[in-house]
Amino acid sequence: MSTWDERFAGDAFAYGTEPSRWLAAQADRFRPGSRILSLGEGEGRNAVWLAGRGHRVEAVDGSAVGLAKAERLARAQGVAITTTVADLADYRPDAGAYDAVLLIFLHLPPALRAAVHARAGSALAPGGLLVLEAFTPRQLAFKSGGPRDGAMLYDEALARADFPGLAWDTLREEEIELDEGPLHQGRGAVVRGVGRRAGP
Repeated sequence: MSTWDERFAGDAFAYGTEPSRWLAAQADRFRPGSRILSLGEGEGRNAVWLAGRGHRVEAVDGSAVGLAKAERLARAQGVAITTTVADLADYRPDAGAYDAVLLIFLHLPPALRAAVHARAGSALAPGGLLVLEAFTPRQLAFKSGGPRDGAMLYDEALARADFPGLAWDTLREEEIELDEGPLHQGRGAVVRGVGRRAGP
């Protein structure tokens, strides 16, 4: 069993069942019935919330255990999502196919992160939105969650470098109070952004 399968085992949701507050704050930016791709979706809190708002959501994660819980959460809330168990090192989303792509607390080793981010940007349709939320290196001073490896954390400058084809509507680093299940609790240092691919 993988580390993530172990983390998602059991009935409790590691990061809760409510969506990221940053994602929820962007709700009005999505066109009705958007096709949305969520990479590293885990137990489904963001995908299920978006499906409940009428969007077509594809949830991708390396943990079959996490995505099984995502499907159960979707059924419990009377919505449908599409799930794909995949190693993000190998996953190739269709180019230009999505109205939005979510990268919510998706932390990867640098070389893999750059590759996954490049594919995420290419998956956006013209005018499509990228919603990003992740821990910055300042998170190492806090105990509210996230990797302890500084190489897996990133900041505003790195986000801009990884997505040269996006115009950022907003991109900023800030400290927030996390209250997302047992594994995201307390003060945290994050970078949050919404970028738009050029197009009509």
